[in-house]
Amino acid sequence: NKHGDFVWYELMTSDADAATAFYGPLFGWKVSNPGQDGMDYREIQAADGNHIGGMLGLTKDMTDHGAMPGWIGYISVDDVDTSIASIKADGGKLLMPPRDLEGVGRFAMVTDPQGMAFYVMKSATDDTSKAFADDILRPGHCAWNELITSNQVGAMAFYTSQFGWAKDGEMDMGPMGKYEFLRAGKEGGSLIGAMMTKPPEIPVSGWNYYFRVADIDLAVAHVAASGGHVANGPHEVPDGDWTLTGIDPQGAHFALVGQKI
Repeated sequence: NKHGDFVWYELMTSDADAATAFYGPLFGWKVSNPGQDGMDYREIQAADGNHIGGMLGLTKDMTDHGAMPGWIGYISVDDVDTSIASIKADGGKLLMPPRDLEGVGRFAMVTDPQGMAFYVMKSATDDTSKAFADDILRPGHCAWNELITSNQVGAMAFYTSQFGWAKDGEMDMGPMGKYEFLRAGKEGGSLIGAMMTKPPEIPVSGWNYYFRVADIDLAVAHVAASGGHVANGPHEVPDGDWTLTGIDPQGAHFALVGQKI
């Protein structure tokens, strides 16, 4: 993967068993527990066999230090330590110092200047991640990365500088401002997502990762029947897909995209 690619998505949750029961049927995921470093860390495998992320069971110590249920993305970088230095110089912060995991790679948790958290990672292998599906419609994979930020101009400057992303057009949302599209790389890269300014009706800023479902109506029914809550949507988007945001039974915000069958 190239510098600036999204390569992994991780759910931090207070109940990994319950989260597995909620998300597994929703996306057709197979969730396994390899038990790395004594942690409750479960790998997520999509129905097509590709690994797309993991689930981390939060310990009391983690929650005592402020950890909360939520999704977080990993961005591939050429060098973790160089990226940390550059991010800090550009107004971001280091939340979790870099560590190495044998056979996996080196990674660290950081924030952008507005405080939005993500990981930077250098893989230990040459395997290509398909966690973000930029080629075809892949149910169970992330299909869109959306940043809701308090400073859209500053965020655009930060991410384009740090990861080589480029603005690729915009959509006027009236009083809500511009929805600015992001492309990975200035020449010929894939469209990876967008960013927008946080409107008053959205409670928090942050990254939304839209995972694809095969049928948005079936997904809505599953969320309701499984203890989750649809917060907004479904709404039709210009390409004919439908999107929604919701809250899972443990309080983590999630986002879905899919078609009406």
